[in-house]
Amino acid sequence: VTPKQLEVALLRFVRGESYYDKTRLKTITTKPLVHLIVGVNGAGKTTTIAKLAKLSLKQHKKTLLGAGDTFRAAAVKQLQLWGEKLNIQVISAKEGSDPSSLAYNTIESAIAKNIDEVFIDTAGRLHNQTNLKNELSKIARTCSKVLKDAPFYKFLILDGTQGSSGLTQAKIFHETLVLDGVIMTKLDGTSKGGAILSVLYELKLPILYLGMGEKEDDLIAFDEERFIEDLVDAVFVEQ
Repeated sequence: VTPKQLEVALLRFVRGESYYDKTRLKTITTKPLVHLIVGVNGAGKTTTIAKLAKLSLKQHKKTLLGAGDTFRAAAVKQLQLWGEKLNIQVISAKEGSDPSSLAYNTIESAIAKNIDEVFIDTAGRLHNQTNLKNELSKIARTCSKVLKDAPFYKFLILDGTQGSSGLTQAKIFHETLVLDGVIMTKLDGTSKGGAILSVLYELKLPILYLGMGEKEDDLIAFDEERFIEDLVDAVFVEQ
């Protein structure tokens, strides 16, 4: 099999399923547009929130952040530092506070201030799976309540180097929340990210963006052709 033949076959698979297409992401016109960001600790949630917020600012939207990983002071501090850098307000609470209350207060503040887009961080303690699933479910119910059942986005941040374990993580979050899309991180090397195909095939969720570095601008829209070219190149280089 030649590289070109493999590229054609993979593109046919991806396009045939159309799972990569961002148009599969449900359209939400509610204001504020709330994004609940989930993923395991270390996947890059907080940095990705900063990147998404930067994109929102570029579109001249009023943006608000919620530091919902209330049990990790370092995560709250990191989001606050990003908020200072981007000049975006961050709603936070004392360490150990109820994350659902934080989400409620964040959205209430957004409504009062006529905010366009809200991004809420969450915990990612997958080693304590049952508690985390219950916590995330409660946060989602709280978001629905304060939004008066208006829809909101639930995005998974997935480490692109994790392989099959990444897919397992994705399934757990999807079963808990019914996700709307996936953002893959740590893809600054072309040989990474094979988990993308698994997400497309197994979960039938759109890949929205790829995180390509640590800076706030290092987030690109998923381009299936570029991704497959890089993947095929990596396969043939390894041979």
